[in-house]
Amino acid sequence: MRRRVLPAFLALAGCASPVVPPPTLVLPVATAAVAAVEAATPAAAPSVAPPTASGDMIFDAWASEFQGRALAAGIKPEILSREMAGLTPDPRVAGLDSRQPEFSKPVGDYIKGVVTADRIAIGQRRAADTPMIGDIENRFGVPRQVLMGVWAMESGFGSIQGDLDNVRSLATLAAQGRRRAWAEGELIATFQIIQSGEFSRARLRGSWAGAMGQTQFIPTTFLSTAVDEDGDGKRDIWGSSTDALASAANLLAKAGWVRGQGWAREVTAPPGFDFSLTEGPKEVPAWWAAKGVRPADGKPWSANDAAAETQLIAPAGANGPLFLLLPNHFAIRKYNNSIAYALGVGLLADRVAGGSALVKPWPQETPLSLVDRMTAQRALAALGFSPGGSDGVVGMATRKALRDWQKARGLTADGYLSADMVRRLKAEADGAGA
Repeated sequence: MRRRVLPAFLALAGCASPVVPPPTLVLPVATAAVAAVEAATPAAAPSVAPPTASGDMIFDAWASEFQGRALAAGIKPEILSREMAGLTPDPRVAGLDSRQPEFSKPVGDYIKGVVTADRIAIGQRRAADTPMIGDIENRFGVPRQVLMGVWAMESGFGSIQGDLDNVRSLATLAAQGRRRAWAEGELIATFQIIQSGEFSRARLRGSWAGAMGQTQFIPTTFLSTAVDEDGDGKRDIWGSSTDALASAANLLAKAGWVRGQGWAREVTAPPGFDFSLTEGPKEVPAWWAAKGVRPADGKPWSANDAAAETQLIAPAGANGPLFLLLPNHFAIRKYNNSIAYALGVGLLADRVAGGSALVKPWPQETPLSLVDRMTAQRALAALGFSPGGSDGVVGMATRKALRDWQKARGLTADGYLSADMVRRLKAEADGAGA
């Protein structure tokens, strides 16, 4: 801000008459008065170069509006001008963001692709020889095998981190508008990392959705949670497996990881069991045992696990493996809010730790098309069971609606959307004139 300079003395016109009193000395203006004058002077707006025209009208309109929001968030004009100069949308990111998978992979197929002999062997080797892994385990309370599961799932033990420019990817997502508020927040966080001097833009590369490094942190998570475990002054989740794994452990600890507890147990249920209880109450294992639910391997619960509240799930329906989820399962879900993802991390961790394969194998499942999933959701809605939308994403609301419909029709109410359930739903809705 340009400051107004006030003179310390007043210059007086010369006068030789002896009857004129001597010149009056004017003292410097008080500091408070200076501050008052400065406060009344409008501050100049930060000087930031307008974004370069990319040729994409939607992107350019967004970029112009975004600059003001970034400045208000504390991004320096020179950082903003430099990093947005020549910025253009990435068509690869735009395509990936708008692409809805035509077929959903059955959970059993997903797990089979995750818990492989190669990954188990690599995880066991890395769990033994990764620098400082014991210190990380002791500091955060997260078992090294679980960290191996996350590491494998996120980047193939650091081998597949993504190489897209985070600034460009997040700007593309923000301009598209589907997740504008989220993408702008992550883009501002990316600029904050650059502005801090910890890493340059050249280092901030990752997936099309802005996830970075060996443990795939989005920028806001990096700022709040990444750890410099090796003590070199940088939270290098790209080049340092020690920093990356400590950062993942910190994320899980912040998410509520309970030291000394497991994450889930495979269980069995008796004939005639009420599967409408899946994804429902959270009770201690003894409560479930009273209903006939037992550990599949026949082994007793540890004292810590026996005291924990657990929730039953049947991810592949009543004919597939069943699990009682402990609180640590939900900590993994804070990393990625997907039942399949958390099962993949946990089951891989169990095998890395030397555990056995599941007692009950995954059933043979038929992949459902997007049309199938949307048809089922529309049918449920038409029949009075709200699935929470008809976008083809089979989330908790859809599973609950399906369980309610199954129970009302005298079917096994496991909430599992099979090809047979799609056919039944469609037939009933068509018969009702939906």
